[in-house]
Amino acid sequence: MKSPEILYCKTCLMPNSRPRIVFDENGVCNACHNAAGKKSIDWEARKREFQEYVARYRPKNSPYDCIVPWSGGKDSSYVAWKLKFEFGLNPLLVTFSPLLPNDVAVHNREEMLKAGFDHLMIRPNQKIARHLSRRFMLERGNPKVAWDAGVNTVPLQVAVNYNIPLVFYAEHGESEYGGRVLSEESKKVRDIAEVLEHQIGDDPRNWVDDVVQERDLAPYIYPDVADVERVGVKALYFAYFFKWSIRENYDYVQDKVDFRLDPKGRSDGTFTNFDSLDDKIDNLYYYLQFIKFGFGRTIRDASRHIYSGHMTREQGLEEVRKYDDEFPKSYFQENLDYLGLTESEFTEFVDRHRNPEIWKFEGNQWKLRYPPC
Repeated sequence: MKSPEILYCKTCLMPNSRPRIVFDENGVCNACHNAAGKKSIDWEARKREFQEYVARYRPKNSPYDCIVPWSGGKDSSYVAWKLKFEFGLNPLLVTFSPLLPNDVAVHNREEMLKAGFDHLMIRPNQKIARHLSRRFMLERGNPKVAWDAGVNTVPLQVAVNYNIPLVFYAEHGESEYGGRVLSEESKKVRDIAEVLEHQIGDDPRNWVDDVVQERDLAPYIYPDVADVERVGVKALYFAYFFKWSIRENYDYVQDKVDFRLDPKGRSDGTFTNFDSLDDKIDNLYYYLQFIKFGFGRTIRDASRHIYSGHMTREQGLEEVRKYDDEFPKSYFQENLDYLGLTESEFTEFVDRHRNPEIWKFEGNQWKLRYPPC
């Protein structure tokens, strides 16, 4: 956090309580500067650069031209479809299983696969996955720490084991949404040190405890650097080469397959119905983000719409005031059962994680000290 007072970006709605975000002297965040900078990009030149990478790193002795880390959601499906049907590549789709898969995600993945993709899903030891989810929920207020590690490492493990050097991730979150950008190159080429520091937080080998042995952590540990270099793995961000918009990605995929949406009409805590649909624990995850940092899923979604020009700040603020503090009722009991918590234990836990610089207890309820404005 940059100061005791929570400040909101003057262009989007993201607060300075977002980890690693940077504001300029005019109160504009670095994600908005990144979005504004895209207006001057020569996208045809970026497309040629993409084609040069493909020509250089496309394997000569593999049936697969590249790997796409794939959830089955709109963004990774957009990348996969573009690679296969617009650029003629044969991508292998690699999924690290959600903690609590839901029917919408199963359907959307199946619809994509019927279009003609090969798919590899890794479903880790469920006893260990559940133990780590509960542990990190209690220790860090984030039940998806180990999942974050798996979703980042498994595609590279597959790249090494299958000798496929080219990997296409979706977007570079630190530059797209506000964070610490290590270098201009890191917007294009995935930096392993950045992933370990910002998305995972430590070496999974440190997670050994009375239940977890080091051998249980195989799906969460990056392959040896020597193996990565032997294969020549090059992990790139698709959004560096082509214009990126979560709304337009959804529109694109919906036009190609029967892409199902949140059956309630919108997801808990936001106005959107097409994003982060693959895991029943996501609603809870975004609520915990709201508790820890003072901004929820609506601010996240509205800001991303603002970056791409699909929403004004005023329209976003209206949605934020309606939904950003909404409690995640959908799948709530399933989440508690998975984490081994009672509702009263969860409430006590949540209140312990409220930052006093962000929250105040007033009128028998918790309120943000600095509401979005």
